[in-house]
Amino acid sequence: MTELNIRLSPDHDIKQLASIYARDNIVRIENLFPHDLADQIHSVLEQFTPWHMVHSDDKGMHQYYSPEDWNARPHQERQQLLNDTLRRAKDGFAYTYLCYPMISAYLEQKDPGWPLHRMTEFLNSEEMLGFVKTITNETGACKIDGQATFYARGHFLNTHDDTGHDAKRRAAYVMGFSKGWRTDWGGHLLFLDDQDIKRGFAPSFNSLTLFKVPRTHIVTQVANFAGAGRYSITGWLHDGP
Repeated sequence: MTELNIRLSPDHDIKQLASIYARDNIVRIENLFPHDLADQIHSVLEQFTPWHMVHSDDKGMHQYYSPEDWNARPHQERQQLLNDTLRRAKDGFAYTYLCYPMISAYLEQKDPGWPLHRMTEFLNSEEMLGFVKTITNETGACKIDGQATFYARGHFLNTHDDTGHDAKRRAAYVMGFSKGWRTDWGGHLLFLDDQDIKRGFAPSFNSLTLFKVPRTHIVTQVANFAGAGRYSITGWLHDGP
C-alpha cells in the first residue's frame, strides 16, 4: 500500500466536544477521519498487520508473543494458555486479544513497510495532540501512545480502570475501525459504577472515544458467532516524558 495521508476530518466542533467532555468526562466523536482514509486504515488492520497474541498470566501481568513465537507453539499448548486465561477471568482481572505494538515497533524500526507507522507519527503531531488536549483540557499533556488491537471471537478485557504504574495517564482513547458491527456480537466498551453499567458503546467505524483516567470499564467478550473482527487503535494521553 502507498503511504497514508493521515488527517482529521475538517468539520469537528471542538468547542462542543470539549463541553461534552467537561460535563461527562467522556465523549464519542464520529467521522474522525475522512471516510476514504478510514477505509484505508481498516484495510491495513484487517489485511496487512502482523498481529501479536497477548494475554494475562496468573499474576495479571502481560504475556506477549510475536506471530512467529505463537505459531511455533503446539496447538494444545496455545489452547491451554487461553483456557487458563478464561479460568482466571472468572474471579479476577484477565484479558486476551491480538495487538500490534505501534510505539516500540516504530522506535525499533520493525516492519518498515507497514503503512500505519504514519499513524504513530500522526498521534503526536500538532494536529492530533492539539485536538485531544483541547477537548480534554489536559494542557500539560505532551504525548499520545498507541497500539493497534484486534479482538477476534472469544477475546475480552475485563474490569480495570487504566490507572497504570506511572500515574501520568490523563485520558484514554479508542479509535474504532469495526465495520458492520452487530450489537449482539459483543465487544462493547462498557463503563461501570460498581457492578452496574453506567454507559457503553458498541464497536463502530471511524470513531474516537475519549475518557478521563481513571475510570472503571471493560471490553466484553466477542461472541463466538461474531461475523467480523473488532479493530481499533487505543492508548493514553500522557503528561510525562
